[in-house]
Amino acid sequence: MPVHRSPVPLDRAYRLLNHGPTVLVSAAHQGQRNIMAAAWAMSLDFAPAKVTVVLDKSVWTRELLLASGTFALNVPCVAQRDIVQTVGNTSGKRLSEGGRDKFATYGLSTFAGLAPGLPLLEGCVAWLECKLIEQPDNQEQFDLFIGEVTAAYADSRVFSDGRWDFRGQDALRTLHHVAGGHFLVVGDGIDGQMLEPV
Repeated sequence: MPVHRSPVPLDRAYRLLNHGPTVLVSAAHQGQRNIMAAAWAMSLDFAPAKVTVVLDKSVWTRELLLASGTFALNVPCVAQRDIVQTVGNTSGKRLSEGGRDKFATYGLSTFAGLAPGLPLLEGCVAWLECKLIEQPDNQEQFDLFIGEVTAAYADSRVFSDGRWDFRGQDALRTLHHVAGGHFLVVGDGIDGQMLEPV
């Protein structure tokens, strides 16, 4: 299967998230790894590029992220909707206690990015590798994690020249979680024009 992954300049990495897609957060530490769905993630800054994501105190990914200091935001697509639903509704901690993880249990393929051991999910349309910016008060009080983006990639079939274009690529459109396993799918783009002063 051909790989359509291209690097994205870090000062443009915010464009991978600014349309509000559901993301899959992955993290790993000392041979243990996990992936979970998160609807509350967004870009925070341009340079250095930063993102935020909300991770409840009960999730295994949070523990791995805090231990390793790194995490990834994987942007899944329509073709992965069942994966998103599954990893968002299963416990990585319970699986790890049995010596397995979600990647092995559900046959999810990964690739290596720059951060050692950080699993990036194959088949997504964008990936952001992040280094945790320690903010203990935000993490404890609001479950809010801030990361500096250290590497970003996108599927060149739908993201090039700093823009998304999903025309003719329905299976690669991003997902936007509503509730209860229901998603909206991003549509075609349109351009706005400046109004003339009256």
